[in-house]
Amino acid sequence: MALPARGKSASLPQPATILTPKDIRSLSRLFPGLWNRWYIPSKFRTDPLYRAVFDQYHDSELPLLDIGCGLGLLAFYLRYRGLAFPIHGVDYDIRKIHAARKAADASGFPDLDFHPCDARRELPDHHGNVTILDILQFFQPDERQMMLRQAADRLAPGAKLVIRSGLRDTTWRFHITVAGDIFAKAARWMKSAPSCYPNADDFIRALSGYGEVSITPLWGNTPFNNHLIVLTRR
Repeated sequence: MALPARGKSASLPQPATILTPKDIRSLSRLFPGLWNRWYIPSKFRTDPLYRAVFDQYHDSELPLLDIGCGLGLLAFYLRYRGLAFPIHGVDYDIRKIHAARKAADASGFPDLDFHPCDARRELPDHHGNVTILDILQFFQPDERQMMLRQAADRLAPGAKLVIRSGLRDTTWRFHITVAGDIFAKAARWMKSAPSCYPNADDFIRALSGYGEVSITPLWGNTPFNNHLIVLTRR
């Protein structure tokens, strides 16, 4: 879809099965820099995460809190796929929040908000769906358990907490996952190095009191030990 002129509101496309190559190019142009022009198309073409999250929320009208939103790629993906519910992204990396805000302004899409927030302390007020994607390895166990409980407390009845995380185990995928996170810190893409990876029991222990929890592999064509953890609130 063509982006509107700056300052005008974009009309959302009809829900689509995938992003077209034209959509991906258009979305990547919201972000400056050669790195983003390579990284963003690569993510959307190879990472199964965004489609998996879309599948969880495609029939929801509840607002979404995206914890650790980074550049806001999930929010823009969902808008390009035609989902209109309000999305509030938070992240402690101020650089990425500024980039997400500029991209939101340029896109013209409504109801996209991005704010700095340290999830180790307190999450913003919210009542709806929640995502936590690819950040839990940067938290100590007590910090992680507290954030998971706070996230679950912000779910509306019937809403979903959708998490992607590498799981700690003895497989070769886990070792590659750790190496990838260390490289991301060395390349200054991430501000922190990984500190403690959760295992499946950590999620069951923290979340099963709130509702039904499912844990499924989300490897796609990547070598990483990623899993999709979904809590559906009673």
